[in-house]
Order: sequence, then C-alpha cells, then structure tokens
Amino acid sequence: MQALASGKIDYARVGDTPPVSALASGTKLTYIAEGGTKASGSGVLVKKGSGINSISDLKGKTIAYTVGTSSQYMVLKTLKLAGLKTSDVKLENMDSAAAAVAFAKGKVDAWAIWDPYVAKAELTESAKLLVNGKENKAVNRSFIVSLSSYSKKNTKVSKLLIKYMEEDMKWANKNTPALTKKMSKELKMSKSVIKKMLNRRTFKISAMNSEAIKEEQDISNQFYAYKWIKTKVVIKNHIANLK
Repeated sequence: MQALASGKIDYARVGDTPPVSALASGTKLTYIAEGGTKASGSGVLVKKGSGINSISDLKGKTIAYTVGTSSQYMVLKTLKLAGLKTSDVKLENMDSAAAAVAFAKGKVDAWAIWDPYVAKAELTESAKLLVNGKENKAVNRSFIVSLSSYSKKNTKVSKLLIKYMEEDMKWANKNTPALTKKMSKELKMSKSVIKKMLNRRTFKISAMNSEAIKEEQDISNQFYAYKWIKTKVVIKNHIANLK
C-alpha cells in the first residue's frame, strides 16, 4: 500500500481491510478487481484441549491479531456472533510472525489469522479453527487496487490485467501439484501445509461485483462504528469503470 501510494507501483494485490483503511485516511484508491475468498482457511484459531469450544468461551481471553489486516475484521465479526464486545476480550496487536510464536508458546489464547498460517498451526501446533470465514462472514477476499489517477487513464491496461490474471487463476485451480511445489518453495513451508491450504481454496480474479462491494462496505461500517477509522468510506464510489 505504501508503494502504491508513493507511485512506485501501479497496481497492488491486497486483502480486504487495507483498502478501506487507506481510503479512510485520504488515499485516493480505486478497486480494479476482486479475488477469491479464503473463507475456509481464515478465522480464529485455538488450541485443542484449551477449553475454548465456542465463541462465547473467548470472553476474558487474549486474542492475537494484526491491525490493518483482515484479522482485525475477523475479530469483530467473530465477537459479534456471540454478542461479545472488544472490551470483553484482551486484544494483542502483533505481526503474523510474532503472533505465531506467541500462539505456539501459549502466550495468547486465540489467534485471528489466515492460510497458510492456519494450515501450519493445524498440522504442527494441535490447533483448530474455532470459527472460519464462512461462519462469521469475514470471507477474507483479495482485491486488485490502483491509484484513482492511474485507473482513470489506464482502463485498457486494467482490463488486460484482469484477463491475464484470470488465466493464471484458472491454471492454479487445475494444477494443484505444480502449484503446491512452487508455493512450498516460495513460502518456505512444507508441501503438506500448502496442500491443506490449496484443498480449501479456489483462486479467481474478476471485475468487481455487488457481493464484494457489500463485503467491503461492511468493513467500512464496522470500523467506523468502532472508531477505528474516522471516515465512513462509501465503497461504491471507488470502483473502476471498465465498460
């Protein structure tokens, strides 16, 4: 997001929360495309045998998350399912690497995070997803965004970007063995972790549709209600016109 805002890059593939926060802070962004969701591999992790068997059991517990990422939204949506407030739990803001260590050592009771960290914790830390993105409606979708000034002048480029990235996504869905090998090397994670992640994820890139816009608007509304952003962003006003 910093590189995009400074003009060092023309497009960025980001999670669902960063664009909302950037727009609220005054960055002039435009949504170019939406990606697939990571709903089945995102959510709130707890350890098996921790005694935390339902969302209501999180009351009084410590939850690790990362400000400015989809995990911040995951926490809100999860707590709302049980009628809990952020004041009912202890939230610890830390990056994913620090949170992974804290969770493994039992320094936090739960961790809001996404794949492949979820898959790794499930396979190596006796962890389980207490709730996933399908259940709490924090689907953790990715997006392609651009500066508005660039987007307006380069609609043909954006259309081509969507076209060729969608071809990549189709290849990814049809070539799981090759993708597993490639991602294992790139992410420096075991093939078993990557395979578990890929088995519950479908890749896609397409022009923005109403469902994705609604999802982003809910993030804006929630963050504004909690005063995590000072401006309620109207997402439909920041969608690329690619007709």
